[in-house]
Amino acid sequence: MPIVVGTSGWQYRDWRGLLYPPDLPQRDWLAYYAGQYATVENNSTFYRLPARDTFADWQAKIPADFVMTVKASRYLTHVRRLRDPEEPVAKLMAAATGLGGRLGPVLLQLPPNLTADPGRLAACLAAFGPYRGVQLAVEPRHPSWWTGEVRQVLAEHGAALCWADQLGRPVTPLWRTAGWGYLRFHQGAAQPWPRYGQRALRSWLDRVAETWPDEATVYVYFNNDPGGAAVADSAAFAAACHRAGRTVTRAPGVPTCSPGSPG
Repeated sequence: MPIVVGTSGWQYRDWRGLLYPPDLPQRDWLAYYAGQYATVENNSTFYRLPARDTFADWQAKIPADFVMTVKASRYLTHVRRLRDPEEPVAKLMAAATGLGGRLGPVLLQLPPNLTADPGRLAACLAAFGPYRGVQLAVEPRHPSWWTGEVRQVLAEHGAALCWADQLGRPVTPLWRTAGWGYLRFHQGAAQPWPRYGQRALRSWLDRVAETWPDEATVYVYFNNDPGGAAVADSAAFAAACHRAGRTVTRAPGVPTCSPGSPG
């Protein structure tokens, strides 16, 4: 399986003329995006959980080789703060399964002021148990989470620790807690802001390559959307993967797969 490269969202007006043709109606952006990439991280689901029909409509617009990662509702992570997760998890999955086979991982991004509670995290991850096959990525944002007990909880549930970047540097431990990986780029240190430089991207590719073999799936999302930075940087990262001989999914202007393999 490849390194799967995409962006965090697709509905950005300043991408018109950069990624999207100037005259393309916004209702057609997802279908166009899915021709350029093989995945997207849907952040809008964090703010408002859409109905199942909306997920089904998205499914109808994307090809069979495309997956949509879904960011869990803030009701679960920020309002409930992982407490009593069964109801919000059931609502999330009842809607998100409208994507059918196009459903990618579910991302749980925790509040920056939520301190470590391994028991609460374990209970939340267990609430996804009835939904066989769902992949979970967890992005804690308080340093108290970086303990062996938390790492064990993630590993026991097959959940990936979300590796996160700020300004070209890791802000999380580089733990491998599952047979697949998840990496988010939030803000680069290059110009123009918030771009990433080639050295930073190559450093991250090296970290991925040192941790996962080529047959492992690693989801990589660029969340630095202003000015189309995520589009440019995701393409640059995919090109670096391609040059390094790593299998990588499509990105604007980048050949699919690894050199010499069918694309």
